Amino acid sequence: MELIRQPIFLLLMTGSVLFEIFLAVPYYFAFGDEMKLVKTSALAVMLLTGLFGAVLSASASLAREIRSGTALAVLSKPVGRAQFLLAKFAGLAAALTLLAYVNLIGVLLASWMAFDAYGSTNLLAIGLFGGGVLLAYALAGCSNFFLRRPFASDAVMALVVMTTLATFVIFQFTHQMQSLGQQAAVDWRLIPAGILILFALWILAALALACSTRVDMIATLAICSAVFLVGLMSDYIFMLMGGKADGSGPWWASMLYSILPNWQLFWLADALETGKNTFQWAYVGKALGYTVCYAGAALAVGVALFEDRELS
Repeated sequence: MELIRQPIFLLLMTGSVLFEIFLAVPYYFAFGDEMKLVKTSALAVMLLTGLFGAVLSASASLAREIRSGTALAVLSKPVGRAQFLLAKFAGLAAALTLLAYVNLIGVLLASWMAFDAYGSTNLLAIGLFGGGVLLAYALAGCSNFFLRRPFASDAVMALVVMTTLATFVIFQFTHQMQSLGQQAAVDWRLIPAGILILFALWILAALALACSTRVDMIATLAICSAVFLVGLMSDYIFMLMGGKADGSGPWWASMLYSILPNWQLFWLADALETGKNTFQWAYVGKALGYTVCYAGAALAVGVALFEDRELS
């Protein structure tokens, strides 16, 4: 609740989902690849928004509490540091799940609204979705004025409900022409693709929380951004150090390859248009196992760094 009461969290959620819908509005003239371009771009917005959300939320939930003395007040009670840190991660993972859910709704709607040179922008769908967002803000404003409830958290929860309802109404009661004589259909394969991105965000959250035990927000953002960029090239770096495609190589190269998170395991947007049955739920289960192991290792490092941190 503390995280979703941050105004920056509400702005990230609203701005990202509206930008994902905007991606399906212009005429791209991409020679038949318009739908692929919109899907890939919307998933990229979802990933980058989660990166900023993980870093900002981790810094707000831990680094700021250490600096203000709130963490010291909590730990003066019978609460261990490991329990405190794991509870922070649980709250951070739940907040990122809400953010990813709203973004996934935007991705599904953008894929449905995408069109080629023979289609047209669905103004009715844009109006319905925009009306749902405005209604969510209006409900949060009313609860804040009449009931004295926090505006940001109520707006986040109302946004989750209203975007879901607006998208359901759009899918059920409106029509979209993607091409000449071709009606739009929802690409449900984006759901497992979005779940994989959520797993990547949980790993980023664990890394950001471990960094927040020692440094502030700007340094945490720099470290997580560097890990994110290097992790995108982990396969290339492994090959550069003498590794092979089957995973064999020098021990130090294999160790470094294991330490670096491989974000390509979670980014399979390019496989959506290949026609291959890539998105099997068994693969999602394996990715969840990788996420649990890597996030657990990052949190173990965070607990070790937090144990001897001076809080006074």
